[in-house]
Amino acid sequence: MRSEQQMYNLILEMAGEDDRIRAVFLNGSRANPKIEKDKYQDYDVVFVVEETASFLADRSWMEVFGTPLIMQEPDLMDVYNGGAQNFSNKYTWLMLFNDGNRIDLRIMLEEEAYTTCMEEAFTVSLLDKDGILPQVLPSAGEQYLVKRPEAGQYRACCNEFFWCLNNLAKGIARDELPYVMEMYHSVIHPELRKMLDWYIGIQFDFSVSTGKMNKYFKKYLPSEIYKRYISTYTDGEYEHIWSAVFNACDLFHQIASLVGSRLGFVYYDEEERNTREYLLKIKHDRYVIE
Repeated sequence: MRSEQQMYNLILEMAGEDDRIRAVFLNGSRANPKIEKDKYQDYDVVFVVEETASFLADRSWMEVFGTPLIMQEPDLMDVYNGGAQNFSNKYTWLMLFNDGNRIDLRIMLEEEAYTTCMEEAFTVSLLDKDGILPQVLPSAGEQYLVKRPEAGQYRACCNEFFWCLNNLAKGIARDELPYVMEMYHSVIHPELRKMLDWYIGIQFDFSVSTGKMNKYFKKYLPSEIYKRYISTYTDGEYEHIWSAVFNACDLFHQIASLVGSRLGFVYYDEEERNTREYLLKIKHDRYVIE
């Protein structure tokens, strides 16, 4: 795997020699001083360019980075899915190379790049031929920190978690596994993660981020709670799904009660009790038409 310094040298040498590229800046995890570095971090690079057409018409300039194992062009994917076909302001290539390095490269006109600089949580200038980049220092990334919930948000999270369990239970009873899995992992489980987010926020005075898709849960949750959180994941066996669901209910009860107590919010125990009773009746097929 090419080293970080080798990658930066490669990017900057190429950009320095190409007059169409007027500036280069870095964002993403490698620009974030709060994230521990590892070899799997992407290189999120922006080239500030005078125009985009020539970069798209002849892509031989990209060969200096090597031959990607696989590439994605998100803007082109948008076109395939019915989006606008206008690449005059910016364009993106995501490239994974055979040495394990990945470059997410965007080309942008100056105005677009300025806006991006000001909106990104962390930005590092690597090259500025004309002094066009704003004097941006790495920010604290406040937009990514866990936010203190309002009472209504807390109430909505609790209600959504327990309400949607009735949909899951009926899906199991009807042997509708794709529906059950989607309902659990895409609708119900995110509410548990949201509550765990708030729990972590309270422990750290809402000064940390749990990362994209809560990838830092293991870092911030007590080991016993994290182990219980892991037990809320499941495979496609219905008995395992039931176990995961009740594990999730137990964990949600504990964490939501703590969060509610600390923030002065009401936890509606009756909703939980009624939902658990319903789940058990469905699980053991106790509903009979009289």
